[in-house]
Amino acid sequence: MSQSGKPVVAQTRQGRLEGSFEKGQFVFRGIPYAAPPTGRLRWRAPVPAEPWTGVRSAKAFGPVSPQNPLPGSDVMAALAAAEPQDEDCLYLNVWTPGLDDAARPVMVWIHGGAFIIGSGSEKMYRDNTLVPRGDVVLVTLNYRLGAFGFMNLREITGGRIPATGCEGLLDQVAALDWVRDNIAAFGGDPANVTVFGESAGAMSIGDLMGMPAARGRFGKAILESGGANTVGTLEDGVAAATEFLGILGLAKPGPDALLALPAERILDAQQQLALIMRRRDNRLTPFQPVVDGEAMPDIPLEAIKRGSAAGIRTLAGTNRDEFKLFNFMDPAFRRMDEGLMLSRLRDLIPEAHIDGVVEAYRGGRQGRGEAAGPADILTAIQSDFMFRIPVLRLLEAQGLHGRPAYNYLFSWESPAVKGALGSCHALEIGFVFGNCDPSFCGSGPDVEALSRKIQDAWTSFARTGDPSCDSLGGWAPYAPSRATMVLDRECRMTAAAREEERRAWDAFELPLTKPI
Repeated sequence: MSQSGKPVVAQTRQGRLEGSFEKGQFVFRGIPYAAPPTGRLRWRAPVPAEPWTGVRSAKAFGPVSPQNPLPGSDVMAALAAAEPQDEDCLYLNVWTPGLDDAARPVMVWIHGGAFIIGSGSEKMYRDNTLVPRGDVVLVTLNYRLGAFGFMNLREITGGRIPATGCEGLLDQVAALDWVRDNIAAFGGDPANVTVFGESAGAMSIGDLMGMPAARGRFGKAILESGGANTVGTLEDGVAAATEFLGILGLAKPGPDALLALPAERILDAQQQLALIMRRRDNRLTPFQPVVDGEAMPDIPLEAIKRGSAAGIRTLAGTNRDEFKLFNFMDPAFRRMDEGLMLSRLRDLIPEAHIDGVVEAYRGGRQGRGEAAGPADILTAIQSDFMFRIPVLRLLEAQGLHGRPAYNYLFSWESPAVKGALGSCHALEIGFVFGNCDPSFCGSGPDVEALSRKIQDAWTSFARTGDPSCDSLGGWAPYAPSRATMVLDRECRMTAAAREEERRAWDAFELPLTKPI
């Protein structure tokens, strides 16, 4: 019921929805934005949801994509979805200050989770303060994960199963289509849509910026810890699918055999493959978006350089110690020495450039008075390889087309495990939504103040395309001085942050990266 005691009802193109009024926000949960991708629709691009008659309840979150916890990861297991899992998972949720014609900025959140875990109904999004503070409409969504959303079967089956490895991204496009067609009924402006996301969510946004299917669906993008080069080649996609089917004992499967597989068997094979890849390749996830020549014609970063996202205003950044979260979960990391560090770096950097990169990081860290042992240097290089340098390459690509783009470096440190995580991966999410877990983010006036500043910047950007705001002050574009906003207890603009380390990557081409 609303404040007036009347039912909370919104009209969409598919039919009427009844939501709820909670803590000053109108909330609609479990809205189908596409038909269930089950039966003959498994491993196909999404199709529109069927209309309904009467009033459909939108008071409970919908099921989330089938998923397993990341193997060997007690910390990341907490991110696994709590909602029921089902292949019928293409649902979104809306929070809005008003069911009126105010035409508020719309912010569409794409969750992270290495393309294998997560949902749009995680606890940190639920009781958010972003919506009332920024007077924006928030949309969160589920999309197909892992083998259900990012496995290429087209080549192996001769096209009889048309999945190319981009179905999860096409789900996101379908959700954006729903926003375009329906968000005005929730007080939002369909002509002012910002997509924002973290980790695999940010990487998804980088992919969407290079995909023809997503063109015109959003005008602004906020990428938290992700760029536009975490994709696999067609050969990568076929290899992962071949190994996956081998685990199932289906070397040359027909479509009927694949479509008849229970979801539980698919998840079990996916988990086995993930464990194999962890031991063999030091990776946790086997699937990622694929440059299929169709939905994704080219590496997104290359498309962006050519202007595929020239009209999209961009804000992107990273956390200072991204990889501390993952290395904390790695037992071998506790034995880190120079030899093991160099061995790990050979997986990331061409042999001829390893010494130069290591010396740049050692010198940069020592110059700032930071620890510079093998574990510290490796973590910093991994953080930049996976997250920071891809973000900067994206900002540089956008800068080729004359639109201002903005960069941040989140440096607040987590108090968890006696400070061992530093400013790690995913730490900023609670600050964005105003839902900071005290054990992970900390608590007190400084936490609340930083959260308010980040919310003000994010919603200002969603409204105007510029993150400058009263609480944070002016925010200069990244070009030409590589201006960066440091987000910490004391926020400040700086030019060319950690420049010695950044320059080390100019000596060679950054390869395509794999999800964690």
